[in-house]
Amino acid sequence: MAQRVFNFNAGPAVLPLEVLEEVQGELLNYQETGMSILEISHRSKAYEAINRQAEANLKELLGLGDNYRVLFLQGGASTQFAMIPMNFLPPGRTADYILTGAWSEKALKEAKLFGNTHVAATTAEGNYKRIPNLDEIQLSDNPAYVHITSNNTIFGTQWKTLPSFGEVPLFADMSSDILYKPFDAEKFSLIYAGAQKNLGPSGVTVVIARRELLENNPKDIPTMLRYETHAKNDSLYNTPPAFSVYVLNLVLQWIKKQGGLVGMQKRNEEKAALIYHTIDNSNGFYKGHAQKDSRSLMNITFRLPSEELEKTFASEAEKAGLVGLKGHRSVGGLRASTYNAMTVEGCRVLQQFMLHFQQKNG
Repeated sequence: MAQRVFNFNAGPAVLPLEVLEEVQGELLNYQETGMSILEISHRSKAYEAINRQAEANLKELLGLGDNYRVLFLQGGASTQFAMIPMNFLPPGRTADYILTGAWSEKALKEAKLFGNTHVAATTAEGNYKRIPNLDEIQLSDNPAYVHITSNNTIFGTQWKTLPSFGEVPLFADMSSDILYKPFDAEKFSLIYAGAQKNLGPSGVTVVIARRELLENNPKDIPTMLRYETHAKNDSLYNTPPAFSVYVLNLVLQWIKKQGGLVGMQKRNEEKAALIYHTIDNSNGFYKGHAQKDSRSLMNITFRLPSEELEKTFASEAEKAGLVGLKGHRSVGGLRASTYNAMTVEGCRVLQQFMLHFQQKNG
């Protein structure tokens, strides 16, 4: 059997090894049902228990009560870009978007199809090297909601202080950093996240929303695109991505065993520090894309003195068992995605590789 590598891909991303081993151990016969989890009916008691547990575990980790629901949907965060304005942008109101990268731009593009939009702040000038300061944010009059992207996978930036706008509902795409540290989830009316970076495998999208948002959605939009449909049916209106929800629930249990979100924060800060320290002490050989006060703990983006060297770095790293380090084409360079399931050991091995590569090529 081939040895496992250190997977720094931006998504689908690394999963905890013990979760994969648990999946492997019960893949053929889930809890003595005589069936694989891949074969079980979503109407069975066995699957309904997984569905309930996953919602309860996620709410427990976020410290949320009965005034919130968790939905397990399909279509990725990209479908949420359209579902949100479809359900929550009524005629005559405006949706405010804070632009911090490519995904927030895509969310705005979809919202424009459904109603009035307003860019409340943007850091596009300078190629999204930073998160806007709170005093740069200018809301429209009476916005229906404000939308942010909490972490920017492509550019390696992240909100350090999550904003709040009083009575105005705050919505967030947290696909690439949900559960990376403790935060006040009650600040948000709606949070959504494609699971394939920090929560589980691809195929399931998590939506966490206040109950009142999941009632009385407009009746003139398709049934499957109304949040109310999924809330009323406990995410079981149609066949859910059952296997993905099952693995996601195991990941949530794993996070609880690691000390919950406090444990995740400690681990994530330790991992990122290894790589950022190497960048900062390289005398300019490695140069970070993000400004220091906006640096992400999940996606570390950096450049080398030449594109040729960057290609060599990615190629030699792969041979050393460090995969997925090539940066996104819009930024170039290199990117190490250090999501929750990436180990401290993996980041230490990358740090040693970076030091050795600089000695050889600096």
